[in-house]
Amino acid sequence: MENLQFGKFALTWLNGGDTHMDGGAMFGVVPKPLWSKKYPVNERNQIELRTDPILVQTEGKNYLIDSGIGKGKLTEKQLRNYGVSVESELDEGLASLGLTVEDIDGVLMTHLHFDHACGLTGYQDGELKSVFPNAVIYTSQVEWDEMRNPNIRSRNTYWEENWKPIEDQVKTFEEELVITDGLKMIHTGGHSDGHSIIIMEQEGEMLLHMADLMPTVAHQNTLWVLAYDDYPIDSIAAKEKWVKHGIKSGAWFTFYHDYAHRAVKWDDGGKEIIEKIERDRA
Repeated sequence: MENLQFGKFALTWLNGGDTHMDGGAMFGVVPKPLWSKKYPVNERNQIELRTDPILVQTEGKNYLIDSGIGKGKLTEKQLRNYGVSVESELDEGLASLGLTVEDIDGVLMTHLHFDHACGLTGYQDGELKSVFPNAVIYTSQVEWDEMRNPNIRSRNTYWEENWKPIEDQVKTFEEELVITDGLKMIHTGGHSDGHSIIIMEQEGEMLLHMADLMPTVAHQNTLWVLAYDDYPIDSIAAKEKWVKHGIKSGAWFTFYHDYAHRAVKWDDGGKEIIEKIERDRA
């Protein structure tokens, strides 16, 4: 497991499983000859996307950023269609740190699409229950509303089994929510109407988790947005604001989906990666 110490925040990437999704859909209108130079693609035009929660430990509290793909919930058809080669090993990762799911104090949900939210619930004695019984689950009010009342497009990714068992644990916010000193969520929209990013600030330094506005290092370009984005113009506007600000500030950028990178820093021009934490793919 990879780690990053950012001031008082200790970040650890856990194994939340993976998917293999269509590369064209993940890069929208960007031609394949361009994006395939920056991100590898297989013979089925699929790219590997991790679904790895980030454990954030600070001042005796344990938080997760998103929850992984889950384990034992997806049907054989879903496993095949989403290209899942490994399901979540969250329990094992936590155990190696001396923790269990009961030790998680909060889960910061950037949004509630299935590949981020499936890990919130799991089967226990044949019944779906909350995986993190002692956690507050944070998400934007807009996202929570759509999760429970999806439209004709979003119902394919907002699933009842991912929200009903945890509805009593959810705490929502409108524009911005401070989780603890130096850690906050900001509603951006774009990828979904309720999508949020996560910011950590410590001693004049910044860490940005752009979630699915910038799911991989290859999506750093402001105009490279997903075909999956419900509001791509909002995605572009949020990236224009936050990615530029982060690069100018020398921020760390962290990733949930990137197959190779856990965190990177770019130079002032955003052209070259000057620091990075790579995923151990052994």
